[in-house]
Amino acid sequence: MRRPVLALAGVDVRLVPAALGAWAVTAWGVTAGQGATVAVALGAVVVAGAGARRWPRVALVAVAVAAVATSVTWRLGDVRATPTSALAEQRARVTLEVQVSRDARTFEGVGGPGTVVGLVVLRLRDQRGRVHGVRDPVTAFLVGEHRDLVVGRRLTVDGRLSPPDDDQDTATLRVERRSAVQGSSWWWSASERVRAGVRHAVDHVPGAPAALVPALVVGDDADLSPRVEEEFRRTGLTHLLAVSGTNLTIVLALVLAVARAGRAPPRVLLAVGLLGVVGFVLLARPEPSVLRAAGMGVVGLAALGLGSRGGVRTLCVAVVALLFCDPWLSRAAGFVLSVSATAGILLLAPPFVRALERWTPRWVAVAVAVPLAAQAACTPVIAALSSEVSVVAVVANLLAAPAVAPATVLGLVAGLLDLVVPSVASVLGTVAAACAGWIVLVAHHAAALPGASLVWPYPWWWLLGVVPVALWLGRRAASRPAVATGLVLGLALAMLRPPSPGWPPRGWVMVQCDVGQGDATVLRSGPEEAVVVDAGLEPVDVDRCLRGLGVRRVPALVLTHGDADHVGGRSGVAAGRAVGAVLVGRPGPTVPGVPTRTVSRGDRVVVGDLTADVLWPRARPGAGTGRRVEVDRNADSVVLRVVVRGVTLLLTGDVGEEAQEHVLRAGSVVRADVLKVAHHGSADTSWRFTRAVAPRLATVSVGADNDYGHPSGTALRMLRQVGAVVHRTDHEGDVAVVVRDGRLSVVSRGSGQRSR
Repeated sequence: MRRPVLALAGVDVRLVPAALGAWAVTAWGVTAGQGATVAVALGAVVVAGAGARRWPRVALVAVAVAAVATSVTWRLGDVRATPTSALAEQRARVTLEVQVSRDARTFEGVGGPGTVVGLVVLRLRDQRGRVHGVRDPVTAFLVGEHRDLVVGRRLTVDGRLSPPDDDQDTATLRVERRSAVQGSSWWWSASERVRAGVRHAVDHVPGAPAALVPALVVGDDADLSPRVEEEFRRTGLTHLLAVSGTNLTIVLALVLAVARAGRAPPRVLLAVGLLGVVGFVLLARPEPSVLRAAGMGVVGLAALGLGSRGGVRTLCVAVVALLFCDPWLSRAAGFVLSVSATAGILLLAPPFVRALERWTPRWVAVAVAVPLAAQAACTPVIAALSSEVSVVAVVANLLAAPAVAPATVLGLVAGLLDLVVPSVASVLGTVAAACAGWIVLVAHHAAALPGASLVWPYPWWWLLGVVPVALWLGRRAASRPAVATGLVLGLALAMLRPPSPGWPPRGWVMVQCDVGQGDATVLRSGPEEAVVVDAGLEPVDVDRCLRGLGVRRVPALVLTHGDADHVGGRSGVAAGRAVGAVLVGRPGPTVPGVPTRTVSRGDRVVVGDLTADVLWPRARPGAGTGRRVEVDRNADSVVLRVVVRGVTLLLTGDVGEEAQEHVLRAGSVVRADVLKVAHHGSADTSWRFTRAVAPRLATVSVGADNDYGHPSGTALRMLRQVGAVVHRTDHEGDVAVVVRDGRLSVVSRGSGQRSR
């Protein structure tokens, strides 16, 4: 008799090819365009019809592909064939009646705080007075803080449309004027009252624990500091800060436990469970991550009732259904991580549990196997995103896990009770915050370990082969107490004293960090201490570089100018390090709790072994008068001439040809041994300036395959003509300038080929 399904390790995998095929087609289709997705949908329908009897498994894959391809085609057309999209191409000014679809989030802009919020346009009036009834998603940016913009509320805004940054939106809106918000539907008002109740129940508790409770309960992490977020990221606890299937499973377990206590029949339990899912989505907002969490949470419950076989089937169905509803999930990092973690728990945890319970209690085996399986499945994805492999993640999750459910449940109950008995809610909120405090403590101490995570300098896809081999060896070791104990001790040693062969190189004075299409330069000023010039775009990149160099103190962080690719990662510099001061040439982004000092031409900074002279910018006209002066940020980049251990380095920010000529005309001495090439090797550079610097070595901080054509052929030719040897981060990774026995050399550490 022919077996009805394929089997792998006792798990039904018939739907796996369908889910993977649908996922691949969706990820490709959202960027390929409507014509391509129509062709794929028609081809899949033909294949499904032809193979329905002979090749049912192929037909099943074709049906899934046809469904998602049709959805992508429809959604792409729905986004682009709309008056909002047409007016965005014209960058038109409009008046819009809108409804908030994503809660407002505050960010620190160059000129002060700003707000980004998701909106759905309900009515649009253009400059000619024509009114269109639409339902188009846009992302809006406003100056200042606007915390009253929460999901469901309506308002009228005036502003200018522009083409969207995200294919899922019809436009980007720069809001110039807005009305007061109007009330929302009762269900949104009720969910907002509960969310406010959760915050109010813990607002008497100081510090990070009070900010973490709303994140655990409803995904509201607005009040968490960048330092805490970075510690959670480094220790593999980031999933606790976003709504995940775990949150839903905990909430549903509470709801169903109450229903069972009341001896509810099975049908009532099902209805209660469905209501619990709906209530959870309302509380946490129907954003893609929440819908993903709802799907993955239901998968977890299916696995509890049906075992891993049912769980895998449900996971595959959930993946196809979610991609059908929102094709852009296919490219979302959170979706990939969520599916990977769920699949890892379903497929990898059971064999590890069986191996461990031969010599440990079952509850210990489960507690170890679940985070291990989830982390192993997510490792290739995390390495692709951050070029890091977390070593401490399993231990951190194991230690934090006992406090997650109590903090979540008590926080939710406190939020509900705050509506009727605020005094009792505060007591429960205190206990919830205490549980959250334990999680914060685990993240803080785990992140402080030197080997909390290791740099993965190779292509991420190598881990697709490395991880299965490691799991196979780990599975065999797990059943042998002596071997397993030895591995645990070895892991602990690696976290306390991580191996780092050849890095940092002996005698390093400067490192050009590989931060993609951005700038971050580290100048050694003493043991475990360095001055950092710029911080790249993402905190994770500069933090990785500084940890690799063993930098624990940053006496000065110089932000040459306010562009995001130079200042966006500044919280990564401060992650677990003491920062003495932030030095800027013009007012701009700051680091919370760190004093800021403005520098200009003629200033000198002396830190340990390092002396830096500021060559640019000039003191701003009107400084101190309160008069606003418009400036070109690139042209006003801070330019430093630095001397470290007898080596002269010239760091040029993003200054272009005109500013370079101004530096020369000011009579500044620019000659240097090493040049940090301006603006990632832009063609906007001065031949006279390059010749005056006459560097022996030049470093270019640039992202692989970037869209700007950096570094330009013009800049590279100039450098070659003055005899400079050029080193690029996109080809070599982190580039260290080293002095040994009075000789200058370069040591590089392999690139992750980050492209931004």
